[in-house]
Amino acid sequence: MDFQVVVLAGGTSKNLVPLVSKEVPKALLPVGNRPVISYVLELLELSNLKDLIVVVEGQDAAVRVGSWISGAYVDRLHVEVAAVPEDVGTAGALRAIAHHLTAKDILVVSGDIVSDVPLGAVAAAHRRHDAVVTAMLCSAPVSGPSESGSSVGKDKAKKPGHYNIIGLDPTKQFLVYIATELEKDIRIQKSILRAVGQMEIRSDLMDAHLYAFKRSVLHEVLDQKDTFQSLKQDVLPYLVRCQLVIGDASHLSGYSFSAQNNIIHPSAELGSKTTVGPHCMLGEGSQMGDKCSVKRSVIGRHCRIGSNVKVVNSVVMNHVTIGDGCSIQNSIICSNVQLQDRVVLKDCQVGAGFVVTAGSECKGEALAKKEK
Repeated sequence: MDFQVVVLAGGTSKNLVPLVSKEVPKALLPVGNRPVISYVLELLELSNLKDLIVVVEGQDAAVRVGSWISGAYVDRLHVEVAAVPEDVGTAGALRAIAHHLTAKDILVVSGDIVSDVPLGAVAAAHRRHDAVVTAMLCSAPVSGPSESGSSVGKDKAKKPGHYNIIGLDPTKQFLVYIATELEKDIRIQKSILRAVGQMEIRSDLMDAHLYAFKRSVLHEVLDQKDTFQSLKQDVLPYLVRCQLVIGDASHLSGYSFSAQNNIIHPSAELGSKTTVGPHCMLGEGSQMGDKCSVKRSVIGRHCRIGSNVKVVNSVVMNHVTIGDGCSIQNSIICSNVQLQDRVVLKDCQVGAGFVVTAGSECKGEALAKKEK
């Protein structure tokens, strides 16, 4: 399936002292009289995912884990053991071995997961949806999940009273919101609710520390967000927020992401010094003037956009005309709308065919033609 598998096996986590030591790193702790890492290795073998990178914190721990794997799985798995510095976090561990990741998709799994879920099925679901990221969730124990983390010290244990909020679309197949380690009530922005339409909020689910990533996107996030340390707390929420612009629409559109991680139709025209950022879509036949900026937004087909226009976190539908010097933020512009020069919109919805006069500044408004 052209998947590379990364097993985040931890090291000698201080949270597990005195159970772990230099002689017995976390991955070799016995569960049912077997080293805990043996469960995930055999699950991978059953799924015919046999090309693995096992990431271990600390050189000494890596040598011990590698020695055990070599003896137990000789001629069964192809395993490369990579040592990374201690306390770099799960995202930091992946960043440290990024140059080894070359496959189209990367399956990242905790070295301490004990499960009977076929990992090949997770990989197949990821490929079927052509997803940027796929995460496995499971029901949280009644007593509350013990969040010891999958690999690294920076993924700290969950404190009493902390909980996660998961937002799912109506089909329960797509993550549309995630917030972790909450201690109090959460407020969800109206722009998010407008973007997803309907959302089912769950607090009874937990992250199983099993992810499939599109490699090109994972590399970009790890490279550009060098402060991200945790897959669960940093990378996954970031990717879920990004998908609110185009998300799964990328494969439904029939287009492919460019090297800049956006979708620009070949017939679209960009003016001088105009930039279209990652996670954006620009439809066929649309034209943009000079010195424009588009960030986290979708622009439809056959739009005419002037110069010095800024579009941020917005949706612009088809056949829209936007004059020079306009600024659009957190807004939805329906088809056949005309924005005259120097219009400023923030948190607005503009109905089909509406004309916004030059110099107008609107915030939190719904603009539409009067019904006859």
